[in-house]
Amino acid sequence: MNGHSGPSNGVVPDTRHTEAYMNHTGSSTSPDSPTAANGYSQTLSPFQLHDQEILHHLYNAGFQTGNYADTVVLVHQNTYRLHAIILSRSPFLAHLMSTSPQSGGQRTIYVNLEHEPEVTQEARVAFSLGYLYSSVSVNIIRADNARAVLAAGCLLGNMDELCNYAYEVCRQSISMDNISTWLEFVDAVPSVSSDGVSTPVDAHQLPPSRTAIFGPYAQRLKDDVFHFLVVTLPQLLNIGGLSTPITPNASVPDPGRDALLQVYARVPFDLFKAAVESPTFSIGSDQARFKFAKDAIELRKRGIARGQGAEETVVLAFGGANFGGSAVHITRKMRKRPLWKVNS
Repeated sequence: MNGHSGPSNGVVPDTRHTEAYMNHTGSSTSPDSPTAANGYSQTLSPFQLHDQEILHHLYNAGFQTGNYADTVVLVHQNTYRLHAIILSRSPFLAHLMSTSPQSGGQRTIYVNLEHEPEVTQEARVAFSLGYLYSSVSVNIIRADNARAVLAAGCLLGNMDELCNYAYEVCRQSISMDNISTWLEFVDAVPSVSSDGVSTPVDAHQLPPSRTAIFGPYAQRLKDDVFHFLVVTLPQLLNIGGLSTPITPNASVPDPGRDALLQVYARVPFDLFKAAVESPTFSIGSDQARFKFAKDAIELRKRGIARGQGAEETVVLAFGGANFGGSAVHITRKMRKRPLWKVNS
C-alpha cells in the first residue's frame, strides 16, 4: 500500500531539508571526504555513511512521502501517513496505537490538541513527528516556532534532545520585542522569591496545559524571563551605567530608564516584586531603585493594576532594617470596600 512516490503527508520535499540534514549530520558522499567535528578533521567510515543514508531515506521516503505507511495520524485537518515502528519511539503515540484498532492492516490514531493551546499549529507537531525519523527537524526550529515545538516534543515524549534544543532557542529569543508575550506565558508559573531563588515547582499549582506539556521547562523559562528582566535588560539599556546617573534627575530625560519602566509597568505583581527586590537588580543606589519602583507603580496604577482592587506600595528601609536583605520592599494589599450605612 502507498508504495508510490510523491508527497502524501502535506510536507513537500524540499532540497533545503536535505541540505540541512547533510549539514547537521556532517555526512559526506565519499568515505574519503574529511568532515570537521569539534575542530578536528575526520573521515567517516563506510558503516557511518551507510547509517546516515538509512536515516536520509527514512526521512524523505518514510516521513515526507509516506511510502509503505501502516498508520494514519490525524491532527485536526492534517493527515500524516506514517509507520508504527517509528512512531512507537514516542510513548504518547505508542499508547494511542495500543488503544486504536487496526482495519485492513492499517491503524488510525487521533492526536487531540483541543486542551493543548501551546501546540499552536499542526506544523509544530509535524516537526516533532519528523524528529522521530531524523534529527533534520532540528534545522527547521526558529525563534517564532520554538515554544510550540517544545510543547509538541514534550507532548509526544522521549525527545529530550529536541526539547533541549527548542528550549535553548526560546531562551535566546527573549527580547524587548517579545517580552509581553513571555510575560503572559510565565504569569501562571509559580513565583521567584525576592532573593532571586526559584520557588520549587508544584505540578498541582500549574494550569493543566503548562504542567502536562512543559513540565520542568515551564519554571526554567520563567527563570530565564526573570534573569532577562533583572540583569540582561538593565544592561542592554545601560541602566546605572555611565550614561545613567546613580540618582535620577527628573528634569533630565533618560530613554533607557523610561523604556525599562514601560516594561516593568506590565510585569505581573509577583514577578515585579521579586525583580525589584532582587539583589541582582542593579540599577544604581537603593534610592534610585526606590524611585524606579515608585515610578513603575504609578504606571501600573494606570495599566495592569488598574481596577484589580489592590494597592501596590514601595518602602525604603534605612539603618539596616531592611526586608529580607533588600532595602526596597514592594507590598500589595486589597483596598477596603466602603461600608454603606442604611438608615431605617
